[in-house]
Amino acid sequence: MRIPELLAPAGDLERLKIAVAYGADAIYIGGKRYSLRALADNFEWDEMREGVEYAHRHGRRVYVTLNIFAHNEDLEGLEDYVRFLSDIGVDAVIVSDPGILSLIKDTAPEMEIHLSTQANTTNWRSAVFWHNQGVKRIILARELSLDEIKAIRDKTPDTLELEVFVHGAMCISYSGRCLLSNYLAGRDSNRGECAHPCRWKYYLMEEKRPGEYLPIMEDERGAYILNSKDLCMLGHIRQLVEAGVDGFKIEGRMKSSYYVAVTVKAYRHELDRYKNDPEGYRFDLRALEEVKKASHRPFTTGFYFSKPSTDAQEYSSSQYIREYDFIGLILDYDEQRGLALVEQRNPFKRGDKAEILRPQGEPLSFTIEQIFDVDGQPVDSAPHPQQKVYIPVPYRLEKYSMLRRKKE
Repeated sequence: MRIPELLAPAGDLERLKIAVAYGADAIYIGGKRYSLRALADNFEWDEMREGVEYAHRHGRRVYVTLNIFAHNEDLEGLEDYVRFLSDIGVDAVIVSDPGILSLIKDTAPEMEIHLSTQANTTNWRSAVFWHNQGVKRIILARELSLDEIKAIRDKTPDTLELEVFVHGAMCISYSGRCLLSNYLAGRDSNRGECAHPCRWKYYLMEEKRPGEYLPIMEDERGAYILNSKDLCMLGHIRQLVEAGVDGFKIEGRMKSSYYVAVTVKAYRHELDRYKNDPEGYRFDLRALEEVKKASHRPFTTGFYFSKPSTDAQEYSSSQYIREYDFIGLILDYDEQRGLALVEQRNPFKRGDKAEILRPQGEPLSFTIEQIFDVDGQPVDSAPHPQQKVYIPVPYRLEKYSMLRRKKE
């Protein structure tokens, strides 16, 4: 039985370490150039080296995105970058441009190559073609059903791995190949600078009545006609495994450390439960309740079970559902004194009821009775981002545990 690799996003070094702590098998990251998430924090070269060393020390893999559709000027310096990635031991690179693929094969022929979903592979012949070009893994187009994925698996060699997106934001455009951002904002989504105009409000103007804007749906906030729901396949682990998928990919290199922790832990939980008892496996609804505690839009299963109808879109708002605040990251825990060193991410104060999300084990609840600054002086609150404080916690905590609070 082949259990898919769980692949997590990381927009910076902290998120990479959190993905490792919460159970990711591999992490995908991007540098400052060549990536389709150019607006994420991304990694400097030294940070990338440190991240790869950290992941390998913990038995995890790191894949680097080189998935822009390159213009001529984008190729300048790319050979040196590929050599650097090879030197630091990156496990694979993710590409979509045939020219970049060719350059990698010439520059670092030993480098493992994965094909981005941007290449929109939707049939088995395309998959075989790319495999013959040296691609080890294909991240399939998001527009495929489970039956289509099974057919691709049946008609491709076992040496070709198949990866699919299982969770996160969906793009309204086919396999993410969008020109709307270029047209409306002058920012090229296919070179990593998407302005996300699909999340904007739109109104309808009739030709004979210029300047009179009509809502497309009867909603005073306007209409979000291009705004998709978020993908969530957490309840369909069995079907995905049985389809022969090799990798589960979580979207979100621009998402928070808290999002990474919550989603990775939920999918790790379900994958491990399936692995331990495939025949008796039943989906644990508590895992779904957990992923809902991270910011999200309403969930959809995308194209997996049928061509999406209007229920895959979210017309009422582009805003995230945020039922919990991520209020602090545990940096250290003094077991003798029962004190946790917390880096504050959202304001909290004495008397707040909080939950602790841990890399291992169920969430814990407690009330924040006291707060001390780094000098040991009692304070009433931690109002400033990145402020470090100590709080008494009645549980032994691992590093990278997180504090969250239900929004009032």
